[in-house]
Amino acid sequence: MSSQEPNSEPRTIQIFDTTLRDGEQSPGGSMNLVEKLEVAQALADLGVDVIEAGFPIASPGDFESVRQIAQTIRGPVICGLARCNDKDIDRAWEALKQAPRSRIHVFLATSAIHREFKLKMSTEEIVERAVAGVKRAASYCDDVEFSPEDACRTEHDFLCRVVEATIAAGATTINIPDTVGYATPEEVHARIVMLRNRVPNIDRAVISIHCHDDLGMATANSLAAVSAGAGQIECTINGIGERAGNTALEEVVMAMRTRADLFHCRTNIESTRLVPTSRLVSKTTGLSIQRNKSIVGQNAFAHEAGIHQDGMLKERSTYEIMSPADVGLSKTDLVLGKHSGRAALADRARILGYTLSGEQLQQVFERFKDLADKKKEIYDGDIIALVQQQISTTSDPQWTLVDYEVTTAKDRTPSVRLTLRHGDEESTETAERGDGPIDAAFWAVGKLTGIELVCKDYRVRSATLGQDAIGEVVLEVEYKGKSYRGVGASTDTVEATILAMLSAINRIAAERPQVAQNPSPQPVT
Repeated sequence: MSSQEPNSEPRTIQIFDTTLRDGEQSPGGSMNLVEKLEVAQALADLGVDVIEAGFPIASPGDFESVRQIAQTIRGPVICGLARCNDKDIDRAWEALKQAPRSRIHVFLATSAIHREFKLKMSTEEIVERAVAGVKRAASYCDDVEFSPEDACRTEHDFLCRVVEATIAAGATTINIPDTVGYATPEEVHARIVMLRNRVPNIDRAVISIHCHDDLGMATANSLAAVSAGAGQIECTINGIGERAGNTALEEVVMAMRTRADLFHCRTNIESTRLVPTSRLVSKTTGLSIQRNKSIVGQNAFAHEAGIHQDGMLKERSTYEIMSPADVGLSKTDLVLGKHSGRAALADRARILGYTLSGEQLQQVFERFKDLADKKKEIYDGDIIALVQQQISTTSDPQWTLVDYEVTTAKDRTPSVRLTLRHGDEESTETAERGDGPIDAAFWAVGKLTGIELVCKDYRVRSATLGQDAIGEVVLEVEYKGKSYRGVGASTDTVEATILAMLSAINRIAAERPQVAQNPSPQPVT
């Protein structure tokens, strides 16, 4: 139950989003700078209170993404992560200092198992370093968060000691992480109550909760912390993150909203942006949303059972505790046709969660018109696939598809004739090899570009319903030991695959210009 009196004003729970930091640590979920800026703007539009933009000391790329987000994103507090050492904290401030509102988030492990095996430090050394880290961070900005890593496995007495000392040193938020997803809701609730009762200066800091989902209890644990008096939840879009992921933002937000009678809390989240933001993060990271995922999954508001359908027709609330419109799902999917103009397309893209520049809109519009000539009905899923194809393409792609021709039959070696444009030149390659047209296309693209890709994962799905639906291909490829992602969309799966390959190759070329030059381009034949 909520710790608040039911007749008092609802508490506002801060939403601390770590999609760009902890979420990006999902295997295969890394994002480039342009993608991070796109997601950061979507998070700002969603209304999150704090964006943890990255871990600046981790790499030059992480530093630059935090710096640019701090420079360009307005609204939320921009936060950077740092260990409790001078170099980390100095680097974090260097990245954050141009943000109108910034926060340095310092952390240090406190549990016995971490002290003994990871840090090899005594409790005295832990307290001393934690206090020094908070003080250094507080010398740069007034908003400082401290996390005793693995707090849910830390002895009560020592946890209280560290929390009291770091608040005295200047921490304004104390985060209690269930770092390994070990705790239960009852344990989390008791721990937060214990801190509120035993730490004398706890009223000088906001209590935050950061849960992992290893045992499937991240959302329940976060809500238990709120019921016990926590004022901030740390979470990610779609629950992405290390191992089994983090608390899902959309779940805790809609739980507190739907069960306001129980939690008596509110957030600043614009809930109609939840589904669009979820889709953007899924497409940007390449991490698919399971169909039965709560709030944002494809089946979240689907009803197939006859009894359920009958009840829904009589009264929606018989089987729906939320309205689809509350989370950003449109009631009507079919909206555009071949006679629709740019303004209608831009408006629909905006409703679906995408803001397109003039050049992006023109590129999407051209592909939309081509699609409209092939399909009678254009669905939201088609538009999303077209927009994501454009977003996944680098701003100045070095390689583009001109034409291709596929010949294949049972018990016959497939043939692919492929023409690509590189700058002002066109090159063609014919491949008669492989065990299918996709394999042959891989070989032809590698031959033309001079970039040999190793395919690690290949996923294809239908963006909408029907036999004429757009096929969306997501590739995970490896080049020189590094992983890259590519996305392609077309009513032709082979074309979608080629576009996905070129998407990945253009990412490689953008990072390493020297590999973009084809050593021996083939003449047009």
